[in-house]
Amino acid sequence: MPTPTPAPTPVPAFALTSTDIRAGRAISRRFTCDGADVSPALAWNGVPEGTKSLALVMDDPDAHGFAHWLAYAIPGSVTQLPEGAGSPTTQFMPQGTNDFGKIGYGGPCPPSGTHHYQFTLYALAAPLGVPGGARASTVRAALDRATVLGKVTLTATYAR
Repeated sequence: MPTPTPAPTPVPAFALTSTDIRAGRAISRRFTCDGADVSPALAWNGVPEGTKSLALVMDDPDAHGFAHWLAYAIPGSVTQLPEGAGSPTTQFMPQGTNDFGKIGYGGPCPPSGTHHYQFTLYALAAPLGVPGGARASTVRAALDRATVLGKVTLTATYAR
């Protein structure tokens, strides 16, 4: 009788979650310009094999891709960012200059109506090689040139 071959262990899909934000739902005022304007906690799993670095871009596609947060050179072994990691004083990852003209996180702050906010996490074969404080165009250009092993997006809304 042949020995049964064990079933392969399923690899979890690359996923981005948050205890503070629910996909497709409204973002709590705390994480916006109308509240404390702190970055929400984010967590991920299923990072593709070979990931050396992670990059995070939060933008508003309803405002032509307005960049709210750019964080990069996050070690591939990291699996979460705590609430407030988008502070300009965060030391473990470089952050870019958002479209508010500030380094770090700038929460949702639409002029009116409901806007969508995308948190996109990129799994990269190598760090982007972008210095801290880089503008969104520089980070996005580096992402266009990078070997992206996986990408996952969490989208939520905010209305004023």
